[in-house]
Amino acid sequence: MPRPLLHETFGLTYRKIPILSIGREIYCDTSLIIEALEHYFPASAGWGTVYPKCDGVEEWVYRGLARGFANLWVDKPLFRTTTGLIPPSVWKTPFGTDRAALIGHPLDPVKLARKIPENLSILDSHLSMLEPMLSSGTWAIPTKSPSLADISLFYQLRWAMDISAGKGIYNLTGGATDDVGEDVMGRVFSKERYPGTWNWFHTLEEYLSSLPDRETRVDGSSPASLAELLGKYELWGDGDVLVPTPNGESESLDVQRGLKAGVMVSVAPDDTGRDFPTVGELVKIGVEEVVIKPVEKAEVDCRIHFPRMGFVVKVVEGSRL
Repeated sequence: MPRPLLHETFGLTYRKIPILSIGREIYCDTSLIIEALEHYFPASAGWGTVYPKCDGVEEWVYRGLARGFANLWVDKPLFRTTTGLIPPSVWKTPFGTDRAALIGHPLDPVKLARKIPENLSILDSHLSMLEPMLSSGTWAIPTKSPSLADISLFYQLRWAMDISAGKGIYNLTGGATDDVGEDVMGRVFSKERYPGTWNWFHTLEEYLSSLPDRETRVDGSSPASLAELLGKYELWGDGDVLVPTPNGESESLDVQRGLKAGVMVSVAPDDTGRDFPTVGELVKIGVEEVVIKPVEKAEVDCRIHFPRMGFVVKVVEGSRL
């Protein structure tokens, strides 16, 4: 913080990344972003998908498995393990001070350095569990092309290999520490120790490198310019605002907690960043998603979408209807 492009444009005090804008509908957290992209830009309309079918399967029935693998394993315990491999010099910088505020407690560089061998052992356990699955000669789930499970795991291992080696930490810390170049993860992740996972990793790396770059950059470098870009879009109708799920909202449970359209609520992650909630008027709430209109004055009249899993939604004191 501060993050003027997000705070001033959208009234968003959320600290994490990534963030997706589909017009003036703003999505937070990869888990919900993936579902929004899959729904509003479906494979049936010619877009790609992270839920490809398996051979001999008419409907792709492993979506929940892939989502759980990505959200509840890779993005939680595995990520906590790999962040424990960050070089201790990073935590001595202003970046380390900022991350301590984000996490909610002080970060001791000396203690964190001592924990690196322990975290490597935990990573070794993760890789041991993954090896039989990734030794099959196919993707993580036997799909025709990589799924969300493959992409989420690849990203985590690729990032961990780089950050544990101190690659890019000079830029990460604004020049406060130098890149290191030590192969820390090589002690547990190698072709000799986990050949199946190693082969899967490099096969997927080649696959991703072969995909065309469809990125187009536009000028949205200031709140005013971004507001101008998004101003031509309309907010969606209430019937379209939630990504469809097998069941609707848990109305009796939500009403019992005071979660009804029109009340003021705060939404924050249940792990890091919990001290930076986004506050707004509750627009819509479903079994997997909550949508609010931020209370912060902003350049763009927008709505913010958060997943419910991994986030805490609370009625703001004194705002009950």
